[in-house]
Amino acid sequence: MAIPAAAGVLVVLLAWLAGPGLLGISNDDLGAPVQAEVTKPAPCDRPDAVETVKFTVAGKTHEGTLNGCGHGQGERVEVGVPEVLPDQGTVTVRAADTSAGASDARRPIGLFLLVFACFSGGMFVYLWLSIPLRPKPAPKVS
Repeated sequence: MAIPAAAGVLVVLLAWLAGPGLLGISNDDLGAPVQAEVTKPAPCDRPDAVETVKFTVAGKTHEGTLNGCGHGQGERVEVGVPEVLPDQGTVTVRAADTSAGASDARRPIGLFLLVFACFSGGMFVYLWLSIPLRPKPAPKVS
């Protein structure tokens, strides 16, 4: 029983030390969300499709590239713009976070689910090993 428990504690400890990226939670700063207009849409029939968008920050219009596809000409999308913008040239922007208003409870919930999975696996191993082996009855000799 001690070995499955120790393995479960080790897995949880390593997951905690690995950080939020292990559970699919990203702390990347996407920048300030800004409304942008798609000026050159891209079809979704090829990989790595890039669309061109136009947005305004502090009264100045900028052009950017959005790694995405399927938007229509003139469609409004919300993008994350880097804090520091160059005076000229295109800016690489990302789609704004679609989980607006999400709390930072994702990491504790993910770790709780990991702990629960380790506990369940440990209990399975414990129950499997605690089943007494029953010898097969000897065949009757006539």
